[in-house]
Amino acid sequence: MNTLAPPQIFERMSALADSTRSRLLLVLERHELTVGELCATLQLPQSTVSRHLKTLQDEGWATSRPEGTSRRYRMSADRLEPAARRLWTLVREQVSTLAAAEQDAQRLTSVLAQRSTRSQEFFSTAAGQWDRLREELFGRRADLLGLLGLMDPAWSVGDLGCGTGQISESLAPFVRRVVAVDSSPAMLGTARGRLAATANVEVRAGELESLPVDDGELDAALLFLVLHYVAEPATALAEARRVLRPGGVLLVVDMAPHDREEYRQAMGHVWLGFGAEQLDAWMKGAGLGSVRYVPLPADPAAKGPTLFAARAVNG
Repeated sequence: MNTLAPPQIFERMSALADSTRSRLLLVLERHELTVGELCATLQLPQSTVSRHLKTLQDEGWATSRPEGTSRRYRMSADRLEPAARRLWTLVREQVSTLAAAEQDAQRLTSVLAQRSTRSQEFFSTAAGQWDRLREELFGRRADLLGLLGLMDPAWSVGDLGCGTGQISESLAPFVRRVVAVDSSPAMLGTARGRLAATANVEVRAGELESLPVDDGELDAALLFLVLHYVAEPATALAEARRVLRPGGVLLVVDMAPHDREEYRQAMGHVWLGFGAEQLDAWMKGAGLGSVRYVPLPADPAAKGPTLFAARAVNG
């Protein structure tokens, strides 16, 4: 004679038969906690908490995830079937009235406050060194790279005068497509090698004054430290406007006016930087509007002239 497996609800009930496990679930329903934090909250030894957590995980009431050398636990309420959720509603109503559960809630408040206190203690001693510490931990470009997440992921972006492809490589994860253009065979060779595994970047050979890009093909375009090499910047800006859709954005990052004549011979610079009035006139003459020119903070470690970022809109 075949025996039927017990209904799922009875299996669920067995895990909640112990009041300690129900107390654990009560705090894990609202907060993700480590074993140490649970021990402090329930005032129980680690071996006891770990044993009950294993049962709750085995029965599907709790889940955990690794974080560094420890694990964080939470109630898996979103994975419970309707019958189990109704069962927990009944158990929670009873357990939450226990004096032990009320004391757990009070101690939990202190445990969570200690998290904030540890953070505040760190920042109170590290405030003066925080910029240096962050740079050591995450690198000098971490803040700027993170800000690329503000870009529209549906955009096609032109990296005009892409050079070795560094900017295109940074942009690619955040947008739909990058069109990288340069006229130098050496730069294009390096860029193609660098971007070979980046599927959404197209590398094209072409001049800034005659871009190999269709009218309105791009949502945004970037001229990064390249305009000072162009004999006729107004022509390059007009070309950039042509390849932008209506409402598309052009960003020019380049050097502010300077007097370092040696750059002409040493690096082939045609222009010794650009002022706000000069660039504004060229952009508006090219049909771009809403021009904004912003000087960038000088990097103390940089040896070159200060930079600016100028933004304009097509139409």
